[in-house]
Amino acid sequence: MPVMHPAELWQTSGRWDLMGDEMFRLEDRKGTDLALGMTHEEVVATLATELESYRELPQMWYQFQTKLRDEPRPKAGLMRTREFTMKDSYSFDLGPDGLDVSFAAHRDAYARIFERLGIPAIQAEASNGTMGGSDSIEFVCPSPTGEDLIVHCPECGYAANLEKATSRLAPVADSAERAALPASPEPFATPGVRTIEDLAEQYQAPADRQVKTLVYFLDGTLTLVLMRGDHALNEQKLVDATGAVAIRPAQPEEIREALGALPGSLGAAGVTGHPVIADEALRGRRGMYTGANVDDTHLRGVDVERDIAVARWADLREVAAGEACVNCGHGLEVERGIEVGHIFKLGYKFTDTIGISVSGPDGKPVRPIMGSYGIGVERAMATVVEAHYDDKGIVWPAAIAPFDVVVVIAQQDDSAVAEAGEKAYQALRAAGVDAIVDDRPVRAGVKFSDAELVGIPFRVTVGKRGLASGTAELTDRAAGSTAQIPLDELTDRVREAVAKAS
Repeated sequence: MPVMHPAELWQTSGRWDLMGDEMFRLEDRKGTDLALGMTHEEVVATLATELESYRELPQMWYQFQTKLRDEPRPKAGLMRTREFTMKDSYSFDLGPDGLDVSFAAHRDAYARIFERLGIPAIQAEASNGTMGGSDSIEFVCPSPTGEDLIVHCPECGYAANLEKATSRLAPVADSAERAALPASPEPFATPGVRTIEDLAEQYQAPADRQVKTLVYFLDGTLTLVLMRGDHALNEQKLVDATGAVAIRPAQPEEIREALGALPGSLGAAGVTGHPVIADEALRGRRGMYTGANVDDTHLRGVDVERDIAVARWADLREVAAGEACVNCGHGLEVERGIEVGHIFKLGYKFTDTIGISVSGPDGKPVRPIMGSYGIGVERAMATVVEAHYDDKGIVWPAAIAPFDVVVVIAQQDDSAVAEAGEKAYQALRAAGVDAIVDDRPVRAGVKFSDAELVGIPFRVTVGKRGLASGTAELTDRAAGSTAQIPLDELTDRVREAVAKAS
Protein backbone atom coordinates (compact mmCIF):
# COMPACT_ATOMS: atom_id res chain seq x y z
CA MET A 1 0.00 0.00 0.00
CA PRO A 2 1.26 3.52 -0.60
CA VAL A 3 3.74 5.19 1.73
CA MET A 4 2.61 8.69 0.72
CA HIS A 5 -1.07 9.48 1.36
CA PRO A 6 -3.27 12.35 0.24
CA ALA A 7 -4.30 14.44 3.24
CA GLU A 8 -7.97 14.20 2.27
CA LEU A 9 -8.12 10.57 3.39
CA TRP A 10 -6.96 11.52 6.88
CA GLN A 11 -9.14 14.61 6.93
CA THR A 12 -12.16 12.50 6.05
CA SER A 13 -11.46 10.10 8.92
CA GLY A 14 -10.86 12.97 11.32
CA ARG A 15 -7.31 11.89 12.15
CA TRP A 16 -5.42 14.59 10.21
CA ASP A 17 -5.46 16.81 13.31
CA LEU A 18 -5.65 13.97 15.84
CA MET A 19 -2.25 12.53 14.91
CA GLY A 20 -0.43 15.72 15.85
CA ASP A 21 3.30 16.22 15.36
CA GLU A 22 4.15 12.54 14.95
CA MET A 23 2.78 12.58 11.40
CA PHE A 24 5.22 13.61 8.67
CA ARG A 25 3.43 16.17 6.49
CA LEU A 26 4.48 17.77 3.22
CA GLU A 27 3.17 19.69 0.24
CA ASP A 28 3.72 18.91 -3.41
CA ARG A 29 4.60 21.57 -5.99
CA LYS A 30 0.92 22.42 -6.40
CA GLY A 31 0.48 23.02 -2.68
CA THR A 32 -1.50 19.82 -2.07
CA ASP A 33 -1.18 18.45 1.45
CA LEU A 34 0.29 14.95 1.76
CA ALA A 35 1.36 12.69 4.61
CA LEU A 36 3.83 9.86 4.99
CA GLY A 37 1.87 6.86 6.21
CA MET A 38 2.24 6.06 9.90
CA THR A 39 -0.58 3.52 9.58
CA HIS A 40 -2.95 2.45 6.78
CA GLU A 41 -6.51 2.30 8.08
CA GLU A 42 -7.60 5.19 5.86
CA VAL A 43 -6.08 3.63 2.74
CA VAL A 44 -7.54 0.21 3.49
CA ALA A 45 -10.99 1.64 4.18
CA THR A 46 -10.85 3.58 0.91
CA LEU A 47 -9.97 0.42 -1.02
CA ALA A 48 -12.82 -1.37 0.76
CA THR A 49 -15.36 0.94 -0.85
CA GLU A 50 -15.10 -1.50 -3.79
CA LEU A 51 -16.83 -4.20 -1.69
CA GLU A 52 -20.43 -4.56 -2.81
CA SER A 53 -22.17 -7.53 -1.18
CA TYR A 54 -22.31 -9.28 2.18
CA ARG A 55 -21.35 -12.41 0.25
CA GLU A 56 -17.84 -10.94 -0.09
CA LEU A 57 -17.42 -10.84 3.69
CA PRO A 58 -15.49 -11.62 5.78
CA GLN A 59 -12.32 -10.23 4.24
CA MET A 60 -8.82 -10.16 5.76
CA TRP A 61 -6.07 -8.19 4.05
CA TYR A 62 -2.44 -7.98 5.09
CA GLN A 63 0.83 -6.37 4.06
CA PHE A 64 4.42 -5.80 5.12
CA GLN A 65 5.13 -2.13 4.60
CA THR A 66 7.30 0.77 5.69
CA LYS A 67 5.79 3.17 8.21
CA LEU A 68 7.09 6.58 9.19
CA ARG A 69 6.58 8.55 12.40
CA ASP A 70 8.23 11.78 13.45
CA GLU A 71 9.23 10.43 16.84
CA PRO A 72 10.38 13.21 19.18
CA ARG A 73 13.05 10.95 20.71
CA PRO A 74 14.11 8.05 18.46
CA LYS A 75 16.12 5.67 20.63
CA ALA A 76 17.04 2.14 21.65
CA GLY A 77 18.38 0.88 18.34
CA LEU A 78 15.46 -0.73 16.54
CA MET A 79 12.93 -0.18 19.33
CA ARG A 80 11.75 3.32 18.51
CA THR A 81 12.67 4.58 15.06
CA ARG A 82 11.23 7.04 12.58
CA GLU A 83 11.16 4.49 9.77
CA PHE A 84 10.15 0.91 10.47
CA THR A 85 8.43 -2.12 8.98
CA MET A 86 5.02 -3.34 10.11
CA LYS A 87 3.10 -6.50 9.44
CA ASP A 88 -0.48 -5.18 9.20
CA SER A 89 -3.75 -7.03 8.94
CA TYR A 90 -7.20 -5.53 8.44
CA SER A 91 -10.48 -7.38 8.74
CA PHE A 92 -13.96 -6.58 7.42
CA ASP A 93 -16.99 -8.42 8.81
CA LEU A 94 -20.72 -8.09 8.47
CA GLY A 95 -21.31 -7.51 12.18
CA PRO A 96 -19.84 -7.58 15.70
CA ASP A 97 -20.06 -11.38 15.97
CA GLY A 98 -17.92 -11.70 12.86
CA LEU A 99 -15.42 -9.18 14.22
CA ASP A 100 -15.16 -11.24 17.40
CA VAL A 101 -14.17 -14.24 15.27
CA SER A 102 -11.56 -12.27 13.28
CA PHE A 103 -10.17 -10.70 16.43
CA ALA A 104 -9.87 -14.07 18.18
CA ALA A 105 -8.19 -15.59 15.11
CA HIS A 106 -5.56 -12.85 15.08
CA ARG A 107 -5.12 -13.08 18.83
CA ASP A 108 -4.42 -16.81 18.60
CA ALA A 109 -2.16 -16.40 15.57
CA TYR A 110 -0.14 -13.67 17.26
CA ALA A 111 0.27 -15.81 20.37
CA ARG A 112 1.68 -18.61 18.19
CA ILE A 113 3.95 -16.19 16.32
CA PHE A 114 5.48 -14.77 19.50
CA GLU A 115 5.87 -18.24 21.00
CA ARG A 116 7.80 -19.35 17.93
CA LEU A 117 9.87 -16.16 17.98
CA GLY A 118 10.80 -16.95 21.56
CA ILE A 119 9.14 -13.79 22.90
CA PRO A 120 7.34 -14.40 26.23
CA ALA A 121 4.51 -12.01 25.33
CA ILE A 122 1.84 -11.08 27.87
CA GLN A 123 -1.58 -10.27 26.41
CA ALA A 124 -2.64 -7.04 28.08
CA GLU A 125 -5.78 -4.93 27.74
CA ALA A 126 -4.85 -1.56 26.26
CA SER A 127 -6.17 1.83 25.25
CA ASN A 128 -7.26 2.22 21.63
CA GLY A 129 -5.87 5.76 21.54
CA THR A 130 -6.05 7.42 18.13
CA MET A 131 -7.19 4.15 16.51
CA GLY A 132 -10.68 4.53 17.94
CA GLY A 133 -13.05 1.61 18.34
CA SER A 134 -13.59 -0.50 21.43
CA ASP A 135 -11.37 -3.33 22.64
CA SER A 136 -7.68 -3.75 22.02
CA ILE A 137 -5.02 -6.20 23.19
CA GLU A 138 -1.34 -5.37 23.43
CA PHE A 139 1.29 -8.11 23.28
CA VAL A 140 4.05 -7.10 25.67
CA CYS A 141 7.37 -8.77 26.46
CA PRO A 142 8.48 -8.14 30.06
CA SER A 143 11.83 -6.35 29.97
CA PRO A 144 13.57 -3.73 32.14
CA THR A 145 14.36 -1.80 28.94
CA GLY A 146 10.69 -1.54 27.95
CA GLU A 147 8.79 1.73 27.60
CA ASP A 148 5.37 0.33 28.53
CA LEU A 149 4.22 -0.30 32.09
CA ILE A 150 2.08 -3.41 32.43
CA VAL A 151 -0.13 -4.17 35.40
CA HIS A 152 -0.65 -7.88 35.91
CA CYS A 153 -1.94 -10.33 38.48
CA PRO A 154 0.26 -13.37 39.15
CA GLU A 155 -2.72 -15.22 40.59
CA CYS A 156 -5.43 -15.04 37.90
CA GLY A 157 -3.49 -13.71 34.89
CA TYR A 158 -5.25 -10.34 34.56
CA ALA A 159 -3.03 -7.96 32.59
CA ALA A 160 -3.48 -4.44 31.26
CA ASN A 161 -1.40 -1.54 30.11
CA LEU A 162 -1.12 1.13 32.81
CA GLU A 163 -3.23 3.38 30.57
CA LYS A 164 -6.11 0.90 30.80
CA ALA A 165 -5.62 -0.99 34.06
CA THR A 166 -8.11 -0.93 36.89
CA SER A 167 -7.97 -2.30 40.43
CA ARG A 168 -10.30 -3.05 43.28
CA LEU A 169 -10.31 -0.21 45.80
CA ALA A 170 -10.63 -0.91 49.49
CA PRO A 171 -13.97 0.44 50.77
CA VAL A 172 -13.80 3.74 52.65
CA ALA A 173 -16.18 4.27 55.58
CA ASP A 174 -17.66 7.76 55.61
CA SER A 175 -20.22 7.01 58.31
CA ALA A 176 -18.74 9.23 61.02
CA GLU A 177 -18.23 12.13 58.63
CA ARG A 178 -21.71 11.65 57.21
CA ALA A 179 -23.26 11.99 60.67
CA ALA A 180 -21.34 15.20 61.37
CA LEU A 181 -21.65 16.65 57.88
CA PRO A 182 -22.32 20.42 57.96
CA ALA A 183 -25.09 21.94 55.88
CA SER A 184 -22.45 23.37 53.54
CA PRO A 185 -18.66 23.19 53.27
CA GLU A 186 -16.79 25.15 55.95
CA PRO A 187 -13.79 27.28 54.94
CA PHE A 188 -10.70 27.32 57.16
CA ALA A 189 -7.35 29.08 56.85
CA THR A 190 -4.41 27.00 55.61
CA PRO A 191 -1.48 29.42 55.30
CA GLY A 192 1.47 28.01 53.42
CA VAL A 193 -0.32 24.79 52.40
CA ARG A 194 0.58 23.89 48.83
CA THR A 195 0.42 20.10 48.62
CA ILE A 196 -1.71 17.12 49.60
CA GLU A 197 0.99 16.19 52.12
CA ASP A 198 0.97 19.68 53.69
CA LEU A 199 -2.76 19.51 54.33
CA ALA A 200 -2.53 15.96 55.68
CA GLU A 201 0.30 16.70 58.10
CA GLN A 202 -0.74 20.13 59.34
CA TYR A 203 -4.53 19.76 59.50
CA GLN A 204 -5.12 16.04 60.03
CA ALA A 205 -6.75 15.66 56.61
CA PRO A 206 -5.71 12.21 55.31
CA ALA A 207 -4.93 12.11 51.62
CA ASP A 208 -7.79 9.66 50.95
CA ARG A 209 -10.20 12.27 52.38
CA GLN A 210 -8.97 15.04 50.08
CA VAL A 211 -10.30 16.02 46.66
CA LYS A 212 -7.36 16.94 44.42
CA THR A 213 -8.28 19.47 41.72
CA LEU A 214 -6.30 19.44 38.48
CA VAL A 215 -6.95 21.98 35.73
CA TYR A 216 -6.60 21.00 32.08
CA PHE A 217 -7.45 22.44 28.71
CA LEU A 218 -9.31 19.79 26.72
CA ASP A 219 -9.71 20.88 23.10
CA GLY A 220 -9.40 24.47 24.31
CA THR A 221 -11.96 24.17 27.13
CA LEU A 222 -10.72 24.73 30.66
CA THR A 223 -11.82 21.67 32.63
CA LEU A 224 -11.54 20.70 36.29
CA VAL A 225 -10.36 17.13 36.83
CA LEU A 226 -10.97 15.73 40.30
CA MET A 227 -9.01 12.89 41.90
CA ARG A 228 -8.77 11.46 45.38
CA GLY A 229 -5.79 13.02 47.12
CA ASP A 230 -3.77 9.80 47.23
CA HIS A 231 -4.44 8.88 43.60
CA ALA A 232 -2.58 9.88 40.43
CA LEU A 233 -4.26 10.85 37.16
CA ASN A 234 -3.51 8.83 34.06
CA GLU A 235 -3.76 11.32 31.18
CA GLN A 236 -4.56 8.68 28.56
CA LYS A 237 -7.58 7.64 30.61
CA LEU A 238 -8.66 11.29 30.60
CA VAL A 239 -8.28 11.39 26.80
CA ASP A 240 -10.19 8.13 26.40
CA ALA A 241 -12.98 9.29 28.70
CA THR A 242 -13.50 12.65 27.02
CA GLY A 243 -12.44 12.02 23.42
CA ALA A 244 -10.23 15.10 23.61
CA VAL A 245 -7.78 15.60 20.76
CA ALA A 246 -5.69 18.39 22.29
CA ILE A 247 -4.88 18.17 25.99
CA ARG A 248 -2.56 20.20 28.20
CA PRO A 249 -2.32 21.28 31.85
CA ALA A 250 -3.37 24.88 32.48
CA GLN A 251 -0.67 27.34 33.48
CA PRO A 252 -0.77 29.09 36.90
CA GLU A 253 -1.82 32.43 35.44
CA GLU A 254 -4.63 30.76 33.46
CA ILE A 255 -5.78 28.98 36.60
CA ARG A 256 -5.85 32.18 38.67
CA GLU A 257 -7.82 33.98 35.98
CA ALA A 258 -10.39 31.17 35.83
CA LEU A 259 -10.69 30.20 39.49
CA GLY A 260 -9.22 33.09 41.52
CA ALA A 261 -6.46 31.12 43.21
CA LEU A 262 -3.20 29.37 42.47
CA PRO A 263 -2.56 25.61 42.57
CA GLY A 264 -2.55 24.47 46.17
CA SER A 265 -5.88 26.07 47.06
CA LEU A 266 -8.05 24.88 44.19
CA GLY A 267 -11.41 23.19 44.38
CA ALA A 268 -14.58 22.54 42.40
CA ALA A 269 -17.16 23.18 45.12
CA GLY A 270 -19.60 25.80 43.87
CA VAL A 271 -17.89 26.08 40.46
CA THR A 272 -20.44 26.30 37.65
CA GLY A 273 -18.63 28.07 34.83
CA HIS A 274 -16.32 25.21 33.88
CA PRO A 275 -16.97 21.52 33.20
CA VAL A 276 -15.97 19.10 35.94
CA ILE A 277 -14.95 15.46 35.43
CA ALA A 278 -14.37 13.30 38.50
CA ASP A 279 -12.77 9.95 39.12
CA GLU A 280 -15.10 7.15 40.19
CA ALA A 281 -13.25 6.80 43.50
CA LEU A 282 -14.89 10.08 44.60
CA ARG A 283 -18.44 8.99 43.88
CA GLY A 284 -20.57 9.13 47.04
CA ARG A 285 -17.76 10.47 49.24
CA ARG A 286 -18.65 12.81 52.13
CA GLY A 287 -16.75 14.73 54.77
CA MET A 288 -13.99 15.56 52.29
CA TYR A 289 -11.41 18.36 52.17
CA THR A 290 -10.65 20.49 49.12
CA GLY A 291 -9.39 23.92 48.13
CA ALA A 292 -11.69 26.94 48.43
CA ASN A 293 -10.40 28.80 45.32
CA VAL A 294 -9.03 31.38 47.71
CA ASP A 295 -5.30 31.38 48.34
CA ASP A 296 -4.35 29.78 51.67
CA THR A 297 -7.91 28.61 52.31
CA HIS A 298 -9.51 25.15 52.18
CA LEU A 299 -12.94 23.64 52.75
CA ARG A 300 -13.94 20.82 55.10
CA GLY A 301 -17.18 18.86 55.24
CA VAL A 302 -17.52 18.55 51.46
CA ASP A 303 -20.16 16.17 50.10
CA VAL A 304 -18.86 15.52 46.59
CA GLU A 305 -22.22 14.85 44.92
CA ARG A 306 -24.03 17.58 46.88
CA ASP A 307 -21.46 20.35 46.63
CA ILE A 308 -19.76 19.76 43.28
CA ALA A 309 -21.49 19.87 39.89
CA VAL A 310 -19.80 16.82 38.35
CA ALA A 311 -20.60 16.68 34.66
CA ARG A 312 -18.99 13.29 34.08
CA TRP A 313 -17.71 10.38 36.14
CA ALA A 314 -14.94 8.20 34.74
CA ASP A 315 -12.12 5.85 35.69
CA LEU A 316 -9.17 8.26 35.62
CA ARG A 317 -6.98 6.73 38.30
CA GLU A 318 -3.57 5.25 37.63
CA VAL A 319 -3.24 1.83 39.24
CA ALA A 320 -0.34 1.26 41.65
CA ALA A 321 1.54 -1.91 42.55
CA GLY A 322 0.05 -3.80 45.47
CA GLU A 323 -3.53 -2.76 44.84
CA ALA A 324 -6.10 -5.55 44.65
CA CYS A 325 -6.78 -7.27 41.33
CA VAL A 326 -10.18 -6.30 39.96
CA ASN A 327 -10.91 -9.97 39.23
CA CYS A 328 -9.54 -11.97 42.17
CA GLY A 329 -8.35 -9.47 44.78
CA HIS A 330 -4.70 -10.62 44.72
CA GLY A 331 -2.02 -7.92 44.87
CA LEU A 332 -1.14 -6.49 41.45
CA GLU A 333 2.37 -6.15 40.08
CA VAL A 334 3.65 -3.41 37.76
CA GLU A 335 6.37 -4.36 35.31
CA ARG A 336 8.14 -2.74 32.38
CA GLY A 337 7.67 -4.30 28.99
CA ILE A 338 8.21 -3.91 25.25
CA GLU A 339 5.14 -3.72 23.01
CA VAL A 340 5.65 -6.14 20.12
CA GLY A 341 2.12 -6.35 18.74
CA HIS A 342 -1.28 -4.70 19.06
CA ILE A 343 -4.71 -5.77 17.83
CA PHE A 344 -7.77 -3.50 17.71
CA LYS A 345 -11.50 -3.78 17.30
CA LEU A 346 -11.94 -0.62 15.23
CA GLY A 347 -15.69 -0.95 15.04
CA TYR A 348 -17.41 1.41 12.60
CA LYS A 349 -15.06 4.40 12.95
CA PHE A 350 -13.59 4.12 9.45
CA THR A 351 -16.48 2.48 7.63
CA ASP A 352 -18.69 5.36 8.80
CA THR A 353 -16.28 8.20 8.01
CA ILE A 354 -15.02 6.79 4.69
CA GLY A 355 -18.51 5.62 3.73
CA ILE A 356 -18.24 1.87 3.18
CA SER A 357 -21.42 -0.13 2.73
CA VAL A 358 -22.39 -3.45 1.20
CA SER A 359 -25.72 -4.91 0.22
CA GLY A 360 -27.03 -7.00 3.14
CA PRO A 361 -28.97 -10.28 3.02
CA ASP A 362 -32.23 -8.32 2.75
CA GLY A 363 -30.86 -6.08 0.01
CA LYS A 364 -30.50 -3.08 2.32
CA PRO A 365 -27.11 -1.37 2.75
CA VAL A 366 -25.02 -2.53 5.72
CA ARG A 367 -21.86 -0.99 7.20
CA PRO A 368 -19.04 -3.55 7.56
CA ILE A 369 -17.17 -3.56 10.86
CA MET A 370 -13.37 -3.38 10.94
CA GLY A 371 -10.42 -4.72 12.89
CA SER A 372 -6.75 -3.74 12.69
CA TYR A 373 -3.78 -5.86 13.73
CA GLY A 374 -0.05 -5.13 13.72
CA ILE A 375 3.40 -6.49 14.54
CA GLY A 376 6.54 -4.34 14.39
CA VAL A 377 9.09 -6.44 12.50
CA GLU A 378 12.34 -4.75 13.56
CA ARG A 379 10.97 -4.15 17.06
CA ALA A 380 10.22 -7.87 17.34
CA MET A 381 13.81 -8.67 16.30
CA ALA A 382 15.18 -6.30 18.93
CA THR A 383 12.84 -7.77 21.53
CA VAL A 384 14.07 -11.28 20.77
CA VAL A 385 17.60 -10.09 21.50
CA GLU A 386 16.48 -8.46 24.75
CA ALA A 387 14.96 -11.79 25.79
CA HIS A 388 17.75 -14.08 24.52
CA TYR A 389 21.33 -13.05 25.24
CA ASP A 390 24.19 -13.74 27.61
CA ASP A 391 27.60 -12.23 28.32
CA LYS A 392 28.93 -13.73 25.08
CA GLY A 393 26.32 -12.20 22.77
CA ILE A 394 22.98 -13.01 21.16
CA VAL A 395 21.31 -16.41 21.56
CA TRP A 396 18.91 -16.58 18.62
CA PRO A 397 15.97 -19.02 18.89
CA ALA A 398 16.46 -21.63 16.19
CA ALA A 399 13.22 -20.72 14.36
CA ILE A 400 14.50 -17.26 13.40
CA ALA A 401 18.29 -17.55 13.54
CA PRO A 402 20.21 -16.23 10.50
CA PHE A 403 21.64 -19.78 10.11
CA ASP A 404 20.91 -23.06 11.84
CA VAL A 405 24.55 -24.04 12.24
CA VAL A 406 28.02 -22.65 11.68
CA VAL A 407 30.78 -25.05 10.69
CA VAL A 408 34.04 -23.84 12.24
CA ILE A 409 37.23 -25.12 10.64
CA ALA A 410 39.60 -24.90 13.59
CA GLN A 411 42.87 -25.12 11.61
CA GLN A 412 42.27 -23.60 8.21
CA ASP A 413 45.93 -24.01 7.23
CA ASP A 414 45.71 -27.79 7.66
CA SER A 415 44.52 -29.17 4.32
CA ALA A 416 42.99 -32.33 5.82
CA VAL A 417 41.02 -30.35 8.42
CA ALA A 418 39.95 -27.77 5.82
CA GLU A 419 38.80 -30.53 3.46
CA ALA A 420 36.86 -32.34 6.22
CA GLY A 421 35.24 -29.09 7.33
CA GLU A 422 34.19 -28.21 3.79
CA LYS A 423 32.82 -31.72 3.30
CA ALA A 424 30.76 -31.47 6.51
CA TYR A 425 29.44 -28.08 5.42
CA GLN A 426 28.40 -29.32 1.99
CA ALA A 427 26.75 -32.43 3.47
CA LEU A 428 24.68 -30.29 5.85
CA ARG A 429 23.61 -28.02 3.01
CA ALA A 430 22.66 -31.01 0.86
CA ALA A 431 20.54 -32.32 3.74
CA GLY A 432 18.55 -29.07 3.91
CA VAL A 433 20.31 -27.61 6.95
CA ASP A 434 20.83 -23.83 6.70
CA ALA A 435 24.57 -23.80 7.34
CA ILE A 436 27.45 -21.36 7.01
CA VAL A 437 31.15 -22.22 7.10
CA ASP A 438 33.79 -20.15 8.85
CA ASP A 439 36.87 -20.80 6.75
CA ARG A 440 38.70 -17.57 7.58
CA PRO A 441 42.46 -17.84 8.15
CA VAL A 442 42.19 -16.75 11.81
CA ARG A 443 42.56 -18.49 15.17
CA ALA A 444 39.84 -20.91 16.27
CA GLY A 445 39.17 -18.79 19.38
CA VAL A 446 38.25 -15.80 17.21
CA LYS A 447 35.82 -17.95 15.22
CA PHE A 448 34.25 -19.31 18.41
CA SER A 449 33.79 -15.81 19.84
CA ASP A 450 32.22 -14.50 16.64
CA ALA A 451 29.83 -17.47 16.41
CA GLU A 452 28.73 -16.84 20.01
CA LEU A 453 28.37 -13.10 19.44
CA VAL A 454 26.20 -13.58 16.33
CA GLY A 455 24.15 -16.20 18.18
CA ILE A 456 23.90 -19.05 15.66
CA PRO A 457 22.12 -21.88 17.55
CA PHE A 458 24.54 -24.72 16.75
CA ARG A 459 28.25 -24.89 16.06
CA VAL A 460 30.06 -27.81 14.42
CA THR A 461 33.80 -27.71 15.05
CA VAL A 462 36.12 -29.70 12.82
CA GLY A 463 39.69 -29.83 14.17
CA LYS A 464 42.84 -31.95 14.14
CA ARG A 465 42.12 -33.80 17.37
CA GLY A 466 38.57 -34.74 16.44
CA LEU A 467 39.50 -35.64 12.90
CA ALA A 468 42.11 -38.08 14.23
CA SER A 469 39.35 -39.92 16.11
CA GLY A 470 36.75 -39.53 13.35
CA THR A 471 34.57 -37.05 15.25
CA ALA A 472 33.45 -33.44 15.25
CA GLU A 473 32.11 -31.29 18.08
CA LEU A 474 28.47 -30.23 18.15
CA THR A 475 27.84 -27.26 20.46
CA ASP A 476 24.37 -26.08 21.48
CA ARG A 477 24.62 -22.28 21.90
CA ALA A 478 21.59 -21.95 24.20
CA ALA A 479 22.37 -24.93 26.43
CA GLY A 480 26.12 -24.37 26.39
CA SER A 481 26.69 -28.10 25.94
CA THR A 482 29.17 -29.82 23.61
CA ALA A 483 29.13 -33.42 22.35
CA GLN A 484 31.53 -35.48 20.25
CA ILE A 485 29.69 -36.80 17.16
CA PRO A 486 31.08 -39.42 14.72
CA LEU A 487 31.58 -37.80 11.34
CA ASP A 488 29.39 -40.35 9.58
CA GLU A 489 26.49 -39.46 11.94
CA LEU A 490 27.07 -35.72 11.95
CA THR A 491 24.50 -34.67 9.34
CA ASP A 492 21.65 -36.69 10.86
CA ARG A 493 22.47 -35.58 14.42
CA VAL A 494 22.62 -31.89 13.45
CA ARG A 495 19.40 -32.15 11.51
CA GLU A 496 17.68 -33.77 14.51
CA ALA A 497 18.99 -31.07 16.87
CA VAL A 498 17.80 -28.27 14.59
CA ALA A 499 14.35 -29.86 14.16
CA LYS A 500 13.96 -30.28 17.93
CA ALA A 501 15.04 -26.69 18.63
CA SER A 502 12.70 -25.23 15.99
